[in-house]
Amino acid sequence: MKPAVNKTTSTEISELRITVVYDNNPYKKGLTTSWGFACVIKGAEETILFDTGGDSAVLLNNMQQLGIDPKKIDVVVLSHVHGDHIGGLDGLLKANPAVTVYFPATFPMSFKGSLTRVGIKTIEVNDPARICKGVYSTGVLGSWMKEQALMISTDRGLIVITGCAHPGIVHILQTVKEHHADPILLVMGGFHLGAMRKVQLEEIIADFRELGVEKVGPCHCTGELARQTFKLGYGSDFLDVGVGRLIEFE
Repeated sequence: MKPAVNKTTSTEISELRITVVYDNNPYKKGLTTSWGFACVIKGAEETILFDTGGDSAVLLNNMQQLGIDPKKIDVVVLSHVHGDHIGGLDGLLKANPAVTVYFPATFPMSFKGSLTRVGIKTIEVNDPARICKGVYSTGVLGSWMKEQALMISTDRGLIVITGCAHPGIVHILQTVKEHHADPILLVMGGFHLGAMRKVQLEEIIADFRELGVEKVGPCHCTGELARQTFKLGYGSDFLDVGVGRLIEFE
């Protein structure tokens, strides 16, 4: 296990490109939408695929259409064990067996065994951990569904990427603030708020504001009412995130 994250302030990445390669929300024409989430992160020491969506063919086809070579992926980080986040892994590994796969230590032993038997390098995550310079795992959070989120330290603030936010999106952000002193520039990914009423969503947005979240890009399992409520609450700082969306910070 790499060293755990301590309370830090850092400006480690100055140029960053995040491309959503799998999502059930449309954004760029010509790409396939499907239930699940995955994004490719470039600009750190290593190129990272965060989650793999639910289907290998959809994942690899979208990556091809977006000009992303699976052989250039160095690290795969899996947020949680649900099929719409790990279902594309087999196809990705066939295209590039040289990646290192990070996943919560709570994954079934059979999952790790299926990877190590074919020579895939695996790293189990429990506590907050450094993936590479400027990129960290929150560590495994939650009770009934264990999940990790990704934290990226840029010279403009932290970017937090969630798979489904089963432990609670506000709880995840509170955990992030416990380990990093940097302001939160962007929170994106699945927020898992589809069952929330508008008054509850407005309270969550107030929590985001209190935590200093500057921009939001909810997608995947967030729910359409929640997406629209965040759009209303954040205005020009709301990012429309769907498959094919490229987010750049320079």
